[in-house]
Amino acid sequence: MTATLLSGTTGPDGMPMTQMLLHPTGEFSARFLIIAMMLTPLRMLFPSSGFVRWLIKRRRYIGMAAFFYALLHTLLYLVDMGSLRAILGEFLALGIWTGWLAMVIFVPLAVTSTDGAVRRLGPRWKTLQRFVYIAAAATLVHWIFVHNNLGPALVHFLPLATLETYRAFQFLQKRNRNPQET
Repeated sequence: MTATLLSGTTGPDGMPMTQMLLHPTGEFSARFLIIAMMLTPLRMLFPSSGFVRWLIKRRRYIGMAAFFYALLHTLLYLVDMGSLRAILGEFLALGIWTGWLAMVIFVPLAVTSTDGAVRRLGPRWKTLQRFVYIAAAATLVHWIFVHNNLGPALVHFLPLATLETYRAFQFLQKRNRNPQET
């Protein structure tokens, strides 16, 4: 993608590369976000899976990939829009401000993803990282309303929603069995 952008070429139909890469970068960001979020419920479902353990050890890198694709997506959007007036002109559209909200949430999550930040923040780090759920919901709404198409967004987010529902169900069952522990 970077080489294509730097080459200055245009797409087959003369479309600028910034515009052509806008959708794939957003989609890759959402995919990496979904994968990173699916790992805990997958570990609950498949506790002895070596592959899931391997992915969990690399969750930080997956999350950072989601962030950097989102950053590239945002930069391409800014270049494609061309002016602050154009950006502000559509800022209040549901599909746009939810994308900005997700990006604003991604920044502190990415900045605090280092071992040092985890140590400095202590238990507050986990609280901060839970904002990823808001970012995921904002990303879903952004995707649906920018493309005006529910289908592709649901194909990507439905597995995550299913696994998170399973995770919540398991948590509630455990809490009902041991009310003093929670």
